[in-house]
Amino acid sequence: MAWGIPAVEFNRIEAPPKLTDDDRRDGFIGVILSYGFGDDGCGNADSVLSGRLAWEYTCKRKRGRTWQCEYVHFDKKDHFRLRPGAPPRPKSFYYLKFQPGNKHQVLTVSQFLKMLKEDTGCGPEGIQFLAITHSHFAGMMNARKIPFMAFADYDVAPHGFNDFYDALQMFCSQGILGLGIGNVDCNYPLFGIPTLRF
Repeated sequence: MAWGIPAVEFNRIEAPPKLTDDDRRDGFIGVILSYGFGDDGCGNADSVLSGRLAWEYTCKRKRGRTWQCEYVHFDKKDHFRLRPGAPPRPKSFYYLKFQPGNKHQVLTVSQFLKMLKEDTGCGPEGIQFLAITHSHFAGMMNARKIPFMAFADYDVAPHGFNDFYDALQMFCSQGILGLGIGNVDCNYPLFGIPTLRF
């Protein structure tokens, strides 16, 4: 993928953590591997860059089979960010326990965020999951076997005035993998809100 990840980082990847009985009761279905690119200036990964690189790679690989909302601007800080209060993402490879979001399909993103204690929503991991590491899930979305996904840890300001009232959404319909937005106070019945557990 020509992302310049040093071989030593691949050699440091340890065995994934196991799901506990509590994890399974909470709806977690497995463990996913993500990667944190760049630096946010505080020693953590740049979460916007980590999502952008995965999406750009996917757009090149799936020419003509992707769609992006005109209001998604990864390169503008007043348009797109990791939501305040979201846990910082580590640099390099990291594991997360993943719950696909079907259990939160009846909630708005705002309601979901108010319920969170130790867990969090998807940020860059969601794009990497659907576009790179588990791309077969997009096919499952396309076949309506699983809901589309709203990524609660990504804030979008559609007009670029720090009006961060939308969350990033991903879906697959008619074979097109899409990157869109939805108001955090609206429920979108076709969208679940995935949960991550570090």
